[in-house]
Amino acid sequence: MGKIENKDVSDYIEKNISTFHTKRLLNLEGLKLSKILKRKNPYLFKAKNILTAQDLVKTVLDAHLSSQEETIFGDFLEGLARFICEKVHNGKKSSAEGIDLEFNKDKTTYIVSIKSGPNWGNSRQVKKLKEDFKKTKRILRTNNPNVHVVAINGCCYGKDNKPDKGEYFKYCGQQFWEFISGNESLYTEIIEPLGHKAKERNEKFMIAYAQIINKFTMDFMKEFCIDGKVDWKKLVKFNSGKKQIKVINGL
Repeated sequence: MGKIENKDVSDYIEKNISTFHTKRLLNLEGLKLSKILKRKNPYLFKAKNILTAQDLVKTVLDAHLSSQEETIFGDFLEGLARFICEKVHNGKKSSAEGIDLEFNKDKTTYIVSIKSGPNWGNSRQVKKLKEDFKKTKRILRTNNPNVHVVAINGCCYGKDNKPDKGEYFKYCGQQFWEFISGNESLYTEIIEPLGHKAKERNEKFMIAYAQIINKFTMDFMKEFCIDGKVDWKKLVKFNSGKKQIKVINGL
């Protein structure tokens, strides 16, 4: 088993965290109001008694960005986990479907599916994960019938007090990072370098965010407000009607 130094981890994070910020900003700049309005529940906004165009736009936009950022940052953490495991266990990206990482340790082959947090999927998605694990085990045993294969669902944050799921193990947070690195403190050590130039990058993001809020608010008021009030029926028709209604500038 190899060893990874804190500097190696810090250098990787500082070098690659910019990708997260870049993708986050590009996602924001590429948005259209029509796209996010069609994906969110207008009935919920009415039930919450949202009265102003800016509050409605901000609620819709924030919900969309939160979901997108979780995905983008999840990809970054998956890359970090692979980097660490490659250094320590000579791990590699698996070619098998649904498997993110594969490595050998103590005469055991580990196949790992990495998720951001413990509550990552519904029952159908968990079933698919189990099928991917079974299929990969069969493939690995085709060439080596005696190989001992253990499946791991690794989650980058959170806890699971019952990691043994029968067909696989679920390691979350500290347990996952220690599993791939051998360092029980790694899960806290990676938090500091994640803030590398975060202030500068977030300032740039917030400037673009404010511009989008202002633009989307003006567009929304022109299209979905009458005398300063939200035209809820028109908004619902745009979101859920059988016939597509025309909107100015495509929003």
